Amino acid sequence: MTTDAQWRADIRRFVLEDLLLNDAGSMPKDDESFLDTGTIDSTGVLEIVMFLEQSYNFKVLDRELVPENLDSIDRLVDFVKRKTHAA
Repeated sequence: MTTDAQWRADIRRFVLEDLLLNDAGSMPKDDESFLDTGTIDSTGVLEIVMFLEQSYNFKVLDRELVPENLDSIDRLVDFVKRKTHAA
């Protein structure tokens, strides 16, 4: 079973490598909004969704495409936890 720490590490690595192109200086804190910090735009949201679906083998529903689920590392970890425990 994957732990919160492993999900957090995987998500942080994805954000750093794929969204920030390894610009560690731009990495937001785990509780900072991706939108407020300029970490992602609408295309970045789609990349996050594809990453989640491919990495954790679940479908992100249209109604789940809200900042409460996707707008920070902390929120992504909580979302993955809910989705994988619900499966």
